[in-house]
Parts: sequence; structure tokens; C-alpha cells
Amino acid sequence: NPAILLADEPTTALDVTVQAQILDLMRALQKDFQSSIVMITHNLGVVSQMADHVAVMYLGKIMELADSDTLYVDPKHPYTKALLSAVPVPDPKIEAQRKRVILEGDIPSPANPPPGCPFNTRCPEAQELCVIEVPEWRELKTGHWVACHFAE
Repeated sequence: NPAILLADEPTTALDVTVQAQILDLMRALQKDFQSSIVMITHNLGVVSQMADHVAVMYLGKIMELADSDTLYVDPKHPYTKALLSAVPVPDPKIEAQRKRVILEGDIPSPANPPPGCPFNTRCPEAQELCVIEVPEWRELKTGHWVACHFAE
């Protein structure tokens, strides 16, 4: 009867049918054991199906934290916006009108992160303050946290 199930990339390299079976199994385990699931994944489609709350990380630091509905509808951190802009939308009309956020540059080494905000070297909204000072972890709205100087 685990209180917490930790799943690190549980659907990576699986075909869609097997992914669905794994996610169904995880939901059943969660229900049967009344447990929480902490899922680590790059698959934002899986996150949208499974998560009540989402923490978006960059270089090992949490950039944004919110309930799933809020995060997907109203992302505040530039990294979250970039990630979500890369997720395809099934409706061709909506997909054609969406603006992609293309991140440039290389990901810095986690062993030697840049000064200030960890995302400043790739952030399309970075300003001088971002290079100088680590952004404060702050609650923008109830339950919606962000580490960005300019997120509002």
C-alpha cells in the first residue's frame, strides 16, 4: 500500500497503445491504494492527462508550479510558454494560428549554471536583471507560483 508512487519517465519509448495501458494501470493503482503519484516526464501530453498539479523544471530548478488546468491555460514563465507552444493541437485551424516560441542557444551545464536566473541564456524575455539576480520564488495567484522577475 504505497503512499507515493514515483514514476520516472514511465511511458518513454513506448508505443501509444502500451503508453495508454501503463497510464491506466497507474490510475488504477492510485485509486486502489489511495496514493499520490509523482511523475517525472518530458511528455506534456501525459502530464495533461494525469496531473492535478505540475511543476516545470529547468536545470534542476522549479520555474513554475500550478494546478494543471491553470498551467495549461495561463502559463506565466517563459520556459513553460515555450514548452507548451511545442505541443501540437489536433485542430488544424487553431494549430495554424498558434505562435511557437523557439528557444535559441545551448542548454547550460547543470554543474555550472549561469548567474542569475538559470533560464536567462535562452529566455526570449530576458533583461539585464535576469543575468544579475536569481528571481524570487513567488505566488502570483493562489496556488500559482513562479520564479521569474517579469511574470505577471
